[in-house]
Amino acid sequence: MNTPILKRFVFILAFGGYWASLAQTPDLVVGLHQPQPRIIVGAERMDTLFPMLKQKQIGLVVNHSSLVGNRHLADTLFDQGVCLRRIFAPEHGFRGEADAGEKVKDAKDQRTGVPIISLYGKRMKPNADDLEGLDAVVFDIQDVGARFYTYISTLYYVMEACAEQGKELIVLDRPNPNGHYVDGPVLNMQQHSFIGIAPLPIVHGCTIGELALLFKHENWIHKGYELKLRVIPCGQYSHDRYYELAVRPSPNLPNMRAVLLYPSLCFFEGTAFSLGRGTDFPFQVLGHPEYQGDTFSFVPRPNAGNKKPFLEGWVCKGIDFTKVPVDRIFKEKQINLRYLLEVYAGFSDKKKFFLENNFFNLLAGNKTLKQQIMAGKSEAEIRGSWQEDLEAFKAIRLKYLLYP
Repeated sequence: MNTPILKRFVFILAFGGYWASLAQTPDLVVGLHQPQPRIIVGAERMDTLFPMLKQKQIGLVVNHSSLVGNRHLADTLFDQGVCLRRIFAPEHGFRGEADAGEKVKDAKDQRTGVPIISLYGKRMKPNADDLEGLDAVVFDIQDVGARFYTYISTLYYVMEACAEQGKELIVLDRPNPNGHYVDGPVLNMQQHSFIGIAPLPIVHGCTIGELALLFKHENWIHKGYELKLRVIPCGQYSHDRYYELAVRPSPNLPNMRAVLLYPSLCFFEGTAFSLGRGTDFPFQVLGHPEYQGDTFSFVPRPNAGNKKPFLEGWVCKGIDFTKVPVDRIFKEKQINLRYLLEVYAGFSDKKKFFLENNFFNLLAGNKTLKQQIMAGKSEAEIRGSWQEDLEAFKAIRLKYLLYP
């Protein structure tokens, strides 16, 4: 396939070294929200999609983010007479209300009467019975661009199932809100899991459509060469554009600040620290009952999407990111390791910092990062250790970019 010419834009950000300065420093980049042509997501390109679905039995892989304007894709297609046979739901469910890690049950969509099959319960991958009678499967889910965000793992398994069962797959592309940079260690497949499905860096810089092309043509999925794959791309999108999500992609990413902080803060899910699940600002705060680094505190309590939040009822002292300008995070264009390194250095009981369940290594995609942190390695040393693999991935990524 032809390789598009990339336009590279370099932004410089002076990031303060003190936690208190995070909330006090004004935005350093002006014009991020200046008017630009409206991005047209793949699901809005019905003139292209409808001919592909005519007189076919269709399955949908969708959730609450699968919108055409203000309407759900399932409702839009159903009302246009498309024969919907099955709906497949990822983590957080068809309506996006289930807690992280909560098993999603099979059900039926009340409006269309179409059976809903969970891909986050007894099985993560559709089987032959699930796909029986279907001519094509349409995938339309908003991703956030981090390897450990599980919607891309669902894409991987749906692609593999369609390849094995001879079903066409149509991917409706959507922008990646973290698609303006590529960073982090590339997954060592010894740490393969549902939060690390393929040898990607933590921030892969691909849209869901670009990942589908990469998975297929790099033969990362079983029988990928047999898969009939079509991608309906976005219009007016480029990787350097800021993209405001229309809806929260999952219960604990309630706004763009959380979405942009997610690749840097998610490491703490493998530690003894709370990331604010069970508060009004998940993935925008960080704390532990024994942390002494700041005067800020919060208390996790059960709420929608967090039935049993980590450190429930404990006063967690830590760091407040809720005042950090969104522009500032966007323009940083790299994973911020400083959060992790400084919090570890300031935590008194180092033996308690990392959870014993290996989850940190699964998030990092290797055993090395944990060892480097414990050994007191600098940020520069840690970044240097993953650069060779990162550059190799960037060369692969370049072949499948659909946008400048």
